[in-house]
Amino acid sequence: MKKIFAVLLLCVAVSSLYAQKNDASVTGHIIDKKTGEHIPFATIVVNDGQLYTTSDETGHFMLTNVPNGIHVFKATLVGYQEHKQTITIHKPDTYVVHFYLSPDEQMLEEVVVTGNRYVTKKRETGNIVNLVTPKKFETTASVTPAEILNFQPGLRVEYDCGNCGVPQLRINGLSGQYSQVLLDSRAIFSSLGMVYGLEQLPASMIERVEVVRGGGSALFGSNAIGGTVNIITKEPTSSLLQLSNQTGLIGGESLDANTSLNGSFISGDGRTGAYLFSMIRSRDGYDYNNDGYTDIPKLRSETVGVRAFQKIGERQKLTLEYHHIHEFRRGGDSLDIPAHESNLAEQLEHQINGGGLTYDAYSADNKNSGSVYVSMQHIGRNSYFGTGKNPDAYGRTKDYTLNAGAQWIHDFQNETLPAIFTAGFDYTYDQLEDVMIGYNREIAQQTHVGGVYAQNEWKNVRYGILLGLRADKHSMIKSPIISPRVTLRYAPTKDITLRASYARGYRAPQIYDEDLHVGAVGGEVSLIHMSPDLVPEYSNSANLSFDYWKQIGQWQINLLLEGFYTDLENVFALVETGHDSQGNLLLERVNEDGARVGGFNAEARIAYGTALNIQGGYTFQKSKYKTPFKWSEDVEAQTTMYNSPDHYGYVNLDYTPVELLTLSLNSIFTGPMLFQHYAGWVEKDCEKVTPTFTDLSFRAAYKVNITRKNQMEIFGSVKNILNQYQDDLDVGMDKDSKYVYGPATPRSYYFGIKFVF
Repeated sequence: MKKIFAVLLLCVAVSSLYAQKNDASVTGHIIDKKTGEHIPFATIVVNDGQLYTTSDETGHFMLTNVPNGIHVFKATLVGYQEHKQTITIHKPDTYVVHFYLSPDEQMLEEVVVTGNRYVTKKRETGNIVNLVTPKKFETTASVTPAEILNFQPGLRVEYDCGNCGVPQLRINGLSGQYSQVLLDSRAIFSSLGMVYGLEQLPASMIERVEVVRGGGSALFGSNAIGGTVNIITKEPTSSLLQLSNQTGLIGGESLDANTSLNGSFISGDGRTGAYLFSMIRSRDGYDYNNDGYTDIPKLRSETVGVRAFQKIGERQKLTLEYHHIHEFRRGGDSLDIPAHESNLAEQLEHQINGGGLTYDAYSADNKNSGSVYVSMQHIGRNSYFGTGKNPDAYGRTKDYTLNAGAQWIHDFQNETLPAIFTAGFDYTYDQLEDVMIGYNREIAQQTHVGGVYAQNEWKNVRYGILLGLRADKHSMIKSPIISPRVTLRYAPTKDITLRASYARGYRAPQIYDEDLHVGAVGGEVSLIHMSPDLVPEYSNSANLSFDYWKQIGQWQINLLLEGFYTDLENVFALVETGHDSQGNLLLERVNEDGARVGGFNAEARIAYGTALNIQGGYTFQKSKYKTPFKWSEDVEAQTTMYNSPDHYGYVNLDYTPVELLTLSLNSIFTGPMLFQHYAGWVEKDCEKVTPTFTDLSFRAAYKVNITRKNQMEIFGSVKNILNQYQDDLDVGMDKDSKYVYGPATPRSYYFGIKFVF
């Protein structure tokens, strides 16, 4: 037995020595090429995922157990251009390699997922994908997606109610119901979730927002007609803690305070991580014209959540996301007394619980990858939409949304024209119950949408051809709907990319977000219902673009020109049908003949290293009904679509005169548009062409390095410096709450502080 034991020990020792002789280590550091400083928490990937690690807080890294052979090492970090190096490992030793990353102000090398449903470099997508980063949230003093999306070409966020502040996103001239909003690429934003959803998600949970204009991203779902907004939540990449507060005075008098606490935690081997986020917001109601009725609602909200991952082996990963949101908002008069004792009140309290689980796996040869996912969200809403101290205007709403599916990707690694094939299916279920007994309204709607999709993209650095098809079976439409998609990309030089795309989409005859908001008009309320003859609406969308990049020394230049056109068949529209027995205004959703929306977006960006970044966008468009549309007996029929200005745009300027000081100047321009004004405060229904607005804001931020790892930032901002705010708001209980246009707030002042540990 002793001899056997000795032999076993010898075998173990020899095996250990043999393993040591055949394993190599690679060490090095990541350095900012411009400043020469070490970069912490960058990602180092070997052979597209065979091995990976991150640099520590000092910018150094180590990879062990690297096998013999030729390996491609790639270092990446958000805001920097990737750096690749090829290393040959031929003996057990320690190899030293250093990476020098150059700032990428244009984000050209960033990877996105929204354009093609898989990870692709931004400049190689068939559709233009715009990115909104955490830095943009900071420099514009934005705390929700509703505040930041105006700083993208072709996008406008408008607030459709002066009582409760309903935000609506318009993309390329089409209203919010034509846009698909995703959370981590999952369609869990139901009609109820979209009513206030863009103002309920805090910036502290968002890693980036990806925006695709037009119907080219139709593989995500039927509503991606105007475009797709994909909100990507933060994933842990290092261990840190961040505490921040932004406090302001709306109009110089109403308090608006936002506090967030976030923590990122990751294990030493990088296999387990969690990002925890939380936010508390408290905003007082604001009355601009001193009539005793709010023009910006009172708001109280709390958000808490987590995104965590667990790597299973080298090529499998589980990702979990969960969020809880509690929000209370109240508009009207006498905000501190019960809603039914006020002359006019819109009051809502939301309890939202949502989350998802995703399993990702990759093959050893990197040719195949797959994912299986399930996401859910439950919304409970207690509401009051009433006037004249109506005790019966309370309501309750429940909404359950489930989105589940699977996806498979195969990479045909052909040397001439490689191809990537994607196929999958998803299923979305939504159960909505909305009860308002006082208005004899009960909505019970269940929708099931099952979809299968497939696409193949032949691509290399110069060419890209994508053919895709999605088939949906919607429970409210008798026959399956086929939605094709085609994108073409051609890069004649490394600095120029030409793109073209076509997609077909549809909207089902179902309840949408505007139906679940009850507006106050003329001392009564307005209720929306669907025509029994309503049929699906179809769309055909086309986009054509020219994209130019150029880097000269530290200067980076980007110019984008994009033309868009959408043809709508059986377009949905709202018409007055009279009043009910209680005097409430009734609006009916009907089909009109159709509509056409077309125009162009232009975007320019100039950056000098990290010191200067100037970006601007401009949109010109025309939105027309094919036949004149008459919404009221008091007005003439119109072909021009409402709430859709012919031209609008934005400008951002970020300047860092010294390393720790950043100055930001931001402006949003909105041209005239045709607007509806319902009778109440005014004698009869009428229309107005709104004036032009320029919303100019300024922010200054200064960083203080407390220690090598700890940092503090103090900042202050002024929003709407010129105080260009709507000056003809309706007055009193008879107001039309939907008669709201122009900037979201009057001149307002904000200051804050942020700590990073």
